[in-house]
Amino acid sequence: MLFEITKTDEQSKARRGKLFLPNGIVETPVFMPVGTQGTVKTITPKELNELDVEIIVCNTYHLYLRPGTEVIAAGGGLSKFIGWHKPILTDSGGYQIYSLHALRKITNEGVEFQSHIDGSIHFFTPESVVAIQEKFQSDIAMCLDICPPYPATYEEAQNATKLTLTWAERAKKVQKSNTILFGIIQGATYPDLRKYSAQETVNLGFSGYAIGGLCLGEPSDVTYEMIDTVRNYIPTNVPCYLMGAGYPEDIVEAVKRGVDMFDCVLPTRNGRTGTAFCSFGRLTIRNSQYTYDFSPLDPNCNCYTCRNFSRAYLRHLFIVNEVLGPKLLTLHNLHFFVNLIKEIRRHIDEGDFTSWANEFINRYSSKNNSK
Repeated sequence: MLFEITKTDEQSKARRGKLFLPNGIVETPVFMPVGTQGTVKTITPKELNELDVEIIVCNTYHLYLRPGTEVIAAGGGLSKFIGWHKPILTDSGGYQIYSLHALRKITNEGVEFQSHIDGSIHFFTPESVVAIQEKFQSDIAMCLDICPPYPATYEEAQNATKLTLTWAERAKKVQKSNTILFGIIQGATYPDLRKYSAQETVNLGFSGYAIGGLCLGEPSDVTYEMIDTVRNYIPTNVPCYLMGAGYPEDIVEAVKRGVDMFDCVLPTRNGRTGTAFCSFGRLTIRNSQYTYDFSPLDPNCNCYTCRNFSRAYLRHLFIVNEVLGPKLLTLHNLHFFVNLIKEIRRHIDEGDFTSWANEFINRYSSKNNSK
């Protein structure tokens, strides 16, 4: 059994579960920090363990280019190579090909792209991407997909959806029997394409299903509408993964809609640039108002950063460009996200998730409540 549901919420689609993976059991809902190049930036595996992180996301595109598939395979697989002995999900790299402007040509066969490092030309096919992730020994591998930008025309979204489905079918045919492979549902912001993509992807019979192509700048209500549309067609006995989500209130809203898995660069990227996620919203530590503020970053937080350092000191670290500043804020942000997930799990277990979620969403807006 890959996925076991242990508790459901009576007033929403929220549920608790367990993912049984080669490198460990993962409780769901779960937030997966992003370790794009085999490292969650500024954070050691030991610190991730201390934060109770259960699974991380690494990226096939970046690791294929550096250090290379064969190096990782020779090193005993990705977990052993990076010293993280818990589960890893590897993204296919399709999104990075577009976001890094590396794309040269899409054909039915695959994607030709130019390395953002040295300009060399490479070619990914649905089959080769599965093979690369199998050499990584990823706990969860993702199909190669096409993620159209927001906003996308209907024709762009339709073409991307159809080709993603074709590639998913090819990926399914070549996966090894022990490979846990997730299909990706596309369709941009068009309900009919989302429905079509969900139905056809589910018909292929993957171990789990990811909702891709959202959280790219579209309004939140559109994001939630697309999740609702897709979730109706994903079987309830498999994990559902919303790729690239994100803000705390978006995670809570998605859990209400039956999503189990999340990943996003926000806690680490924002931590490195001086923004902290706190119980009251976002805080920008570089602001001059914190020069003489000797209170904790978040008085309601018991992470290492908040127990030991003041806002004034943290601001000083960023102003003088000391690397300790980004590290301490990243530690805090990851603690915040992991503990948000723990709160979600607790309220599902206790049967009051819906009321708690509504209260949380009403008082918390990380996008607008910034100090």
